[in-house]
Amino acid sequence: MEYTRLGNSGLRVSRIALGCMSFGEPDRGSNQWTLDDAAAEPVFRQALELGITFWDTANVYSDGTSEEVVGRAIRKYTDRESIVLASKVFFPMSEGPGGRGLSRRAILEQVDNSLARLGTDYLDLYQIHRFDPETPVEETMEALHDVVRAGKVRYLGASSMWAWQFAKLQHAADLGGWTRFISMQNQYSLVQREEEREMFGLLADQGVGSVPWSPLAKGRLARPWDEQGSQRAKVDPLQARYDGDENRPIVDAVRRVAEARGVPMAQIALAWVLHNPVVDAPIVGPTKSHHLSDAVAALDIELTDDELTALEEHYTPRLPSGY
Repeated sequence: MEYTRLGNSGLRVSRIALGCMSFGEPDRGSNQWTLDDAAAEPVFRQALELGITFWDTANVYSDGTSEEVVGRAIRKYTDRESIVLASKVFFPMSEGPGGRGLSRRAILEQVDNSLARLGTDYLDLYQIHRFDPETPVEETMEALHDVVRAGKVRYLGASSMWAWQFAKLQHAADLGGWTRFISMQNQYSLVQREEEREMFGLLADQGVGSVPWSPLAKGRLARPWDEQGSQRAKVDPLQARYDGDENRPIVDAVRRVAEARGVPMAQIALAWVLHNPVVDAPIVGPTKSHHLSDAVAALDIELTDDELTALEEHYTPRLPSGY
Protein backbone atom coordinates (compact mmCIF):
# COMPACT_ATOMS: atom_id res chain seq x y z
CA MET A 1 0.00 0.00 0.00
CA GLU A 2 1.06 3.56 -0.68
CA TYR A 3 0.23 6.41 1.68
CA THR A 4 -0.01 10.15 1.13
CA ARG A 5 -1.03 13.33 2.87
CA LEU A 6 -4.57 14.46 2.14
CA GLY A 7 -4.14 17.71 0.25
CA ASN A 8 -1.60 19.96 1.97
CA SER A 9 -2.72 18.79 5.41
CA GLY A 10 -0.78 16.54 7.75
CA LEU A 11 -3.43 13.80 7.60
CA ARG A 12 -1.84 10.63 6.20
CA VAL A 13 -4.17 8.31 4.30
CA SER A 14 -3.91 5.11 2.27
CA ARG A 15 -4.03 5.82 -1.47
CA ILE A 16 -7.07 3.56 -1.78
CA ALA A 17 -10.09 4.42 0.37
CA LEU A 18 -12.59 1.80 1.54
CA GLY A 19 -16.04 2.94 0.42
CA CYS A 20 -18.44 1.94 3.15
CA MET A 21 -21.66 2.47 1.22
CA SER A 22 -21.24 -1.26 0.58
CA PHE A 23 -22.03 -2.04 4.22
CA GLY A 24 -25.27 -1.85 6.20
CA GLU A 25 -28.56 -3.63 6.77
CA PRO A 26 -30.06 -4.52 3.35
CA ASP A 27 -33.58 -3.83 4.58
CA ARG A 28 -32.71 -0.26 5.65
CA GLY A 29 -32.47 2.56 3.14
CA SER A 30 -32.47 2.10 -0.64
CA ASN A 31 -29.40 -0.11 -1.15
CA GLN A 32 -30.59 -3.71 -0.99
CA TRP A 33 -27.17 -4.99 -2.13
CA THR A 34 -25.32 -3.94 1.04
CA LEU A 35 -23.39 -6.40 3.24
CA ASP A 36 -24.37 -6.91 6.87
CA ASP A 37 -21.83 -7.62 9.63
CA ALA A 38 -21.29 -11.28 8.78
CA ALA A 39 -21.06 -10.77 5.01
CA ALA A 40 -18.77 -7.75 5.43
CA GLU A 41 -16.28 -9.45 7.77
CA PRO A 42 -13.97 -10.84 5.05
CA VAL A 43 -13.98 -7.49 3.25
CA PHE A 44 -12.91 -5.58 6.36
CA ARG A 45 -10.23 -8.16 7.13
CA GLN A 46 -8.91 -7.99 3.56
CA ALA A 47 -8.82 -4.19 3.66
CA LEU A 48 -6.67 -4.29 6.78
CA GLU A 49 -4.38 -6.97 5.33
CA LEU A 50 -3.88 -4.79 2.25
CA GLY A 51 -3.16 -1.70 4.34
CA ILE A 52 -6.35 0.17 3.39
CA THR A 53 -6.83 2.28 6.50
CA PHE A 54 -8.86 5.19 5.07
CA TRP A 55 -12.54 4.25 5.58
CA ASP A 56 -15.31 6.48 4.24
CA THR A 57 -18.97 6.28 5.23
CA ALA A 58 -21.93 8.67 5.67
CA ASN A 59 -24.83 9.13 8.04
CA VAL A 60 -27.32 8.51 5.24
CA TYR A 61 -25.87 5.21 3.99
CA SER A 62 -28.39 2.43 4.67
CA ASP A 63 -30.30 4.71 7.04
CA GLY A 64 -27.38 4.98 9.46
CA THR A 65 -26.61 1.26 9.61
CA SER A 66 -23.43 1.63 7.53
CA GLU A 67 -21.93 3.68 10.35
CA GLU A 68 -23.06 1.04 12.85
CA VAL A 69 -21.48 -1.82 10.87
CA VAL A 70 -18.26 0.15 10.35
CA GLY A 71 -18.03 1.05 14.02
CA ARG A 72 -18.43 -2.57 15.09
CA ALA A 73 -15.82 -3.66 12.53
CA ILE A 74 -13.25 -1.20 13.88
CA ARG A 75 -13.78 -2.46 17.43
CA LYS A 76 -13.66 -6.13 16.37
CA TYR A 77 -10.88 -6.27 13.78
CA THR A 78 -8.55 -3.35 14.55
CA ASP A 79 -8.29 -0.30 16.80
CA ARG A 80 -9.60 3.21 16.37
CA GLU A 81 -6.16 4.83 16.18
CA SER A 82 -5.23 2.70 13.15
CA ILE A 83 -8.12 3.93 11.00
CA VAL A 84 -8.64 7.28 9.28
CA LEU A 85 -12.41 7.44 9.67
CA ALA A 86 -14.58 9.72 7.54
CA SER A 87 -18.31 10.40 7.49
CA LYS A 88 -20.68 12.96 6.00
CA VAL A 89 -23.67 15.22 6.67
CA PHE A 90 -26.38 16.79 4.48
CA PHE A 91 -28.98 14.33 3.20
CA PRO A 92 -32.22 13.72 5.15
CA MET A 93 -32.01 11.56 8.26
CA SER A 94 -35.27 12.65 9.90
CA GLU A 95 -38.19 15.03 9.39
CA GLY A 96 -37.09 17.35 12.20
CA PRO A 97 -35.35 20.71 11.58
CA GLY A 98 -32.00 19.16 12.48
CA GLY A 99 -32.48 16.11 10.31
CA ARG A 100 -31.15 17.47 7.03
CA GLY A 101 -29.04 20.16 5.38
CA LEU A 102 -26.11 22.17 6.71
CA SER A 103 -27.70 24.49 9.24
CA ARG A 104 -25.97 24.90 12.59
CA ARG A 105 -28.63 22.76 14.24
CA ALA A 106 -28.30 20.00 11.64
CA ILE A 107 -24.50 19.83 11.84
CA LEU A 108 -24.38 19.77 15.65
CA GLU A 109 -27.17 17.19 15.82
CA GLN A 110 -25.93 14.92 13.06
CA VAL A 111 -22.28 14.81 14.11
CA ASP A 112 -23.34 13.56 17.55
CA ASN A 113 -25.61 10.96 15.96
CA SER A 114 -22.81 9.74 13.68
CA LEU A 115 -20.36 9.48 16.57
CA ALA A 116 -22.88 7.46 18.56
CA ARG A 117 -23.53 5.04 15.70
CA LEU A 118 -19.81 4.64 15.03
CA GLY A 119 -19.01 4.18 18.71
CA THR A 120 -16.21 6.75 18.70
CA ASP A 121 -15.67 10.20 20.16
CA TYR A 122 -14.09 11.74 17.07
CA LEU A 123 -14.02 11.64 13.27
CA ASP A 124 -10.79 12.14 11.38
CA LEU A 125 -12.62 13.72 8.43
CA TYR A 126 -16.14 15.20 8.44
CA GLN A 127 -17.50 16.04 4.99
CA ILE A 128 -20.47 18.03 3.81
CA HIS A 129 -22.19 15.65 1.41
CA ARG A 130 -23.44 18.44 -0.88
CA PHE A 131 -23.81 22.25 -0.98
CA ASP A 132 -26.83 23.60 0.91
CA PRO A 133 -28.34 26.58 -0.95
CA GLU A 134 -30.83 27.19 1.87
CA THR A 135 -28.23 27.92 4.56
CA PRO A 136 -25.78 30.86 4.61
CA VAL A 137 -22.26 29.62 4.02
CA GLU A 138 -21.09 31.55 7.10
CA GLU A 139 -23.47 29.57 9.31
CA THR A 140 -22.26 26.28 7.87
CA MET A 141 -18.55 27.05 8.14
CA GLU A 142 -18.76 28.43 11.67
CA ALA A 143 -20.72 25.36 12.84
CA LEU A 144 -18.17 23.03 11.23
CA HIS A 145 -15.36 25.01 12.87
CA ASP A 146 -17.08 24.60 16.23
CA VAL A 147 -17.21 20.81 15.97
CA VAL A 148 -13.49 20.87 15.17
CA ARG A 149 -12.79 23.09 18.18
CA ALA A 150 -14.91 20.76 20.33
CA GLY A 151 -12.62 17.84 19.40
CA LYS A 152 -15.36 15.88 17.67
CA VAL A 153 -13.76 16.29 14.23
CA ARG A 154 -10.10 16.57 13.21
CA TYR A 155 -10.39 17.76 9.58
CA LEU A 156 -13.11 18.95 7.20
CA GLY A 157 -13.97 17.91 3.65
CA ALA A 158 -16.65 18.59 1.05
CA SER A 159 -18.29 16.62 -1.75
CA SER A 160 -19.80 17.13 -5.21
CA MET A 161 -20.64 20.74 -5.96
CA TRP A 162 -19.81 23.47 -8.46
CA ALA A 163 -16.34 24.96 -8.17
CA TRP A 164 -17.76 28.41 -7.40
CA GLN A 165 -19.73 26.98 -4.48
CA PHE A 166 -16.64 25.34 -3.03
CA ALA A 167 -14.66 28.56 -3.48
CA LYS A 168 -17.41 30.49 -1.69
CA LEU A 169 -17.28 28.13 1.30
CA GLN A 170 -13.49 28.32 1.52
CA HIS A 171 -13.61 32.12 1.28
CA ALA A 172 -16.16 32.28 4.10
CA ALA A 173 -13.84 30.18 6.26
CA ASP A 174 -10.94 32.54 5.54
CA LEU A 175 -12.99 35.64 6.36
CA GLY A 176 -14.26 34.15 9.61
CA GLY A 177 -10.98 32.66 10.70
CA TRP A 178 -12.59 29.21 10.62
CA THR A 179 -11.34 25.76 9.62
CA ARG A 180 -10.95 25.23 5.85
CA PHE A 181 -11.65 22.09 3.85
CA ILE A 182 -8.68 19.84 3.09
CA SER A 183 -10.46 17.47 0.69
CA MET A 184 -13.08 17.29 -2.04
CA GLN A 185 -14.92 14.01 -2.63
CA ASN A 186 -16.01 14.38 -6.22
CA GLN A 187 -17.13 12.09 -9.03
CA TYR A 188 -14.26 11.31 -11.38
CA SER A 189 -13.72 8.51 -13.87
CA LEU A 190 -12.98 7.94 -17.54
CA VAL A 191 -16.69 8.45 -18.31
CA GLN A 192 -17.17 11.53 -16.08
CA ARG A 193 -14.29 13.99 -16.39
CA GLU A 194 -16.06 17.32 -15.97
CA GLU A 195 -14.14 18.05 -12.75
CA GLU A 196 -11.10 18.68 -14.94
CA ARG A 197 -12.64 21.91 -16.27
CA GLU A 198 -12.67 24.02 -13.08
CA MET A 199 -12.69 22.00 -9.85
CA PHE A 200 -9.31 20.31 -10.20
CA GLY A 201 -7.58 23.60 -10.95
CA LEU A 202 -9.14 25.12 -7.85
CA LEU A 203 -8.09 22.15 -5.71
CA ALA A 204 -4.51 22.30 -6.97
CA ASP A 205 -4.33 26.03 -6.32
CA GLN A 206 -5.65 25.72 -2.76
CA GLY A 207 -3.83 22.55 -1.75
CA VAL A 208 -7.00 20.48 -1.43
CA GLY A 209 -6.88 16.75 -2.15
CA SER A 210 -9.38 14.89 -4.35
CA VAL A 211 -11.02 11.71 -3.03
CA PRO A 212 -12.97 10.53 -6.11
CA TRP A 213 -16.15 8.50 -5.83
CA SER A 214 -17.27 6.05 -8.51
CA PRO A 215 -13.80 5.86 -10.13
CA LEU A 216 -15.01 2.72 -11.94
CA ALA A 217 -18.41 4.24 -12.82
CA LYS A 218 -20.19 1.71 -10.60
CA GLY A 219 -18.47 -1.17 -12.40
CA ARG A 220 -19.24 -0.03 -15.95
CA LEU A 221 -15.48 0.42 -16.57
CA ALA A 222 -14.64 -2.93 -15.00
CA ARG A 223 -16.29 -5.24 -17.55
CA PRO A 224 -16.83 -5.42 -21.33
CA TRP A 225 -19.75 -3.37 -22.57
CA ASP A 226 -22.03 -6.33 -23.40
CA GLU A 227 -21.22 -8.33 -20.28
CA GLN A 228 -23.98 -8.45 -17.67
CA GLY A 229 -23.24 -6.55 -14.50
CA SER A 230 -23.31 -7.56 -10.85
CA GLN A 231 -26.39 -7.86 -8.68
CA ARG A 232 -25.63 -4.37 -7.41
CA ALA A 233 -25.59 -3.04 -10.98
CA LYS A 234 -29.03 -4.51 -11.60
CA VAL A 235 -30.70 -2.76 -8.66
CA ASP A 236 -28.62 0.40 -8.15
CA PRO A 237 -30.81 3.31 -9.33
CA LEU A 238 -27.72 5.38 -10.18
CA GLN A 239 -26.23 2.79 -12.53
CA ALA A 240 -28.20 4.11 -15.52
CA ARG A 241 -26.18 7.34 -15.61
CA TYR A 242 -23.26 5.35 -17.05
CA ASP A 243 -25.18 3.30 -19.62
CA GLY A 244 -25.33 5.86 -22.44
CA ASP A 245 -23.98 4.80 -25.83
CA GLU A 246 -21.41 7.62 -25.70
CA ASN A 247 -19.55 5.59 -23.10
CA ARG A 248 -19.19 2.40 -25.12
CA PRO A 249 -16.01 3.42 -27.02
CA ILE A 250 -14.42 4.44 -23.71
CA VAL A 251 -15.21 1.08 -22.12
CA ASP A 252 -13.93 -0.66 -25.24
CA ALA A 253 -10.66 1.27 -24.99
CA VAL A 254 -10.23 0.18 -21.36
CA ARG A 255 -10.82 -3.43 -22.43
CA ARG A 256 -8.19 -3.23 -25.18
CA VAL A 257 -5.53 -1.72 -22.91
CA ALA A 258 -6.31 -4.26 -20.18
CA GLU A 259 -6.12 -7.19 -22.62
CA ALA A 260 -2.80 -5.98 -23.99
CA ARG A 261 -1.37 -5.84 -20.48
CA GLY A 262 -3.07 -9.04 -19.31
CA VAL A 263 -4.76 -7.40 -16.31
CA PRO A 264 -8.39 -6.82 -15.28
CA MET A 265 -10.13 -3.75 -16.71
CA ALA A 266 -10.69 -2.34 -13.22
CA GLN A 267 -6.94 -1.97 -12.73
CA ILE A 268 -6.57 0.11 -15.89
CA ALA A 269 -9.55 2.36 -15.16
CA LEU A 270 -8.36 2.98 -11.61
CA ALA A 271 -4.75 3.51 -12.65
CA TRP A 272 -5.99 6.26 -14.97
CA VAL A 273 -7.73 8.02 -12.05
CA LEU A 274 -4.64 7.67 -9.85
CA HIS A 275 -2.55 9.22 -12.65
CA ASN A 276 -4.10 12.65 -11.99
CA PRO A 277 -1.77 14.56 -9.62
CA VAL A 278 -4.69 16.13 -7.70
CA VAL A 279 -6.11 12.71 -6.81
CA ASP A 280 -5.07 11.40 -3.40
CA ALA A 281 -7.28 8.38 -2.71
CA PRO A 282 -10.03 7.01 -4.97
CA ILE A 283 -12.90 5.38 -3.12
CA VAL A 284 -13.56 1.72 -3.89
CA GLY A 285 -16.80 0.20 -2.62
CA PRO A 286 -16.17 -3.55 -2.54
CA THR A 287 -18.70 -6.37 -2.36
CA LYS A 288 -16.30 -9.09 -3.57
CA SER A 289 -12.72 -9.92 -2.62
CA HIS A 290 -11.17 -9.12 -6.00
CA HIS A 291 -12.49 -5.55 -5.88
CA LEU A 292 -9.90 -4.53 -3.29
CA SER A 293 -7.03 -6.60 -4.67
CA ASP A 294 -7.58 -5.07 -8.13
CA ALA A 295 -7.63 -1.59 -6.60
CA VAL A 296 -4.33 -2.08 -4.79
CA ALA A 297 -2.74 -3.63 -7.90
CA ALA A 298 -3.64 -0.47 -9.85
CA LEU A 299 -1.10 1.44 -7.75
CA ASP A 300 1.68 -0.42 -9.55
CA ILE A 301 0.46 0.38 -13.07
CA GLU A 302 2.11 3.31 -14.84
CA LEU A 303 0.21 4.03 -18.03
CA THR A 304 2.18 5.02 -21.12
CA ASP A 305 1.44 8.15 -23.14
CA ASP A 306 -0.04 6.01 -25.91
CA GLU A 307 -2.29 4.21 -23.43
CA LEU A 308 -3.44 7.50 -21.93
CA THR A 309 -4.30 8.81 -25.38
CA ALA A 310 -6.24 5.66 -26.23
CA LEU A 311 -8.22 5.84 -22.96
CA GLU A 312 -9.04 9.55 -23.25
CA GLU A 313 -9.63 10.16 -26.96
CA HIS A 314 -13.31 9.10 -27.06
CA TYR A 315 -14.53 11.29 -24.20
CA THR A 316 -17.15 13.88 -25.13
CA PRO A 317 -18.31 16.85 -23.01
CA ARG A 318 -21.36 16.16 -20.84
CA LEU A 319 -23.21 17.64 -17.92
CA PRO A 320 -21.79 16.89 -14.47
CA SER A 321 -23.93 14.48 -12.47
CA GLY A 322 -24.28 13.83 -8.76
CA TYR A 323 -24.63 17.46 -7.65
